[in-house]
Amino acid sequence: MKSDENFADSLYEAALVPELWTQTCEKLAAEAQADCASIFTVDTYGNHRFVTTPNVAEAYAKFAASPHAQNNTRALRALERSPFVFARDIDVLTEKEFREDQLAPLFLHPNGIEWEAGCVFQEPSGHMIAIILMHAKGRGHFTDEQLAKLNLLKPDLARAAYMASQLGFREARSMADALSMVGVPAAVIGDTGRSIAMNNQMEALSPRIRTGAGDKIVLEAPGASALLDDAIRRYKAQAVPTVQSLPIASRDGEPALILHLLPVRRAARDIFSRSMAILAVTTVGEVGPPDMRVLCGLFDLTPAEARVARGIALAQTPETVAANLGISIQTARSHLKRIMQKTGTTRQAELVLLLSGLSVPGDGGKNP
Repeated sequence: MKSDENFADSLYEAALVPELWTQTCEKLAAEAQADCASIFTVDTYGNHRFVTTPNVAEAYAKFAASPHAQNNTRALRALERSPFVFARDIDVLTEKEFREDQLAPLFLHPNGIEWEAGCVFQEPSGHMIAIILMHAKGRGHFTDEQLAKLNLLKPDLARAAYMASQLGFREARSMADALSMVGVPAAVIGDTGRSIAMNNQMEALSPRIRTGAGDKIVLEAPGASALLDDAIRRYKAQAVPTVQSLPIASRDGEPALILHLLPVRRAARDIFSRSMAILAVTTVGEVGPPDMRVLCGLFDLTPAEARVARGIALAQTPETVAANLGISIQTARSHLKRIMQKTGTTRQAELVLLLSGLSVPGDGGKNP
């Protein structure tokens, strides 16, 4: 009993300190007399996160990146045929399914693993959580006594997982509120790409920035909205977005806005985190030509593109910009095309409205 109590303490500690999940998997394997233990979550988009004992970490990484992760017969059958109860793979798969299953020959056997037992359940948010134990080749399958032991641990495992998940939502609210305290409108975007927390300053920017159906963030400017959707897609795919600062031009006396999409960096072991990125908003200056450093930093413009953008912001034609910079009109137009792509604008007049006033506060636009 003392061992069970100590393990339960470790579970609830990991729910509060995500860095402890790997250590907790090692303790779970020891409690179950297994060779390895893993916990993985799958969101409603099929994205996998996992934490595991180090001896199978590489195998899990390959599995999560493979097409087989989107069609995991073992997890699906466990959810259908043995929900919330630990069971062996041979208990939830038919003989045909077990024979045709690709996980064993591709990921388990090459890593010295032969038998698997696990528990799969869904939390209220729709995320699937799986707790998996494995035996090495030559050890035989999990016994009924070992399964009974695991099912005694199951309530604490489930509560700790649910607690960690709920803390992820609370943390998102805290991040938005913290930015509110320094006057920054902000929304926290969850791992589904939808808003899970938005502070009062951000809500006050509606309808220029608002949430639509299913808490999807909607921008009034179509070009910026398309850039935001693309950036979120890239974040979900764990890739770096092409554009991470998104412009909304001034309108009806309202100042121009720049939306900054910032990734939430955390240990991969924090598999229950729900926050993927923060969308923060700053207001641009009202007068003066754009600052070169601001242009390059916000929109990832090259120095050559930034020089062209600065000329356009001063209402110069592409021909004038080319002459002033000593480049061909074709080069100036090529730069202009890329600038408009990076800023989400479709017309030169819209680009001028956006760029005017992007100067460093206190600089007066004098920085060359």
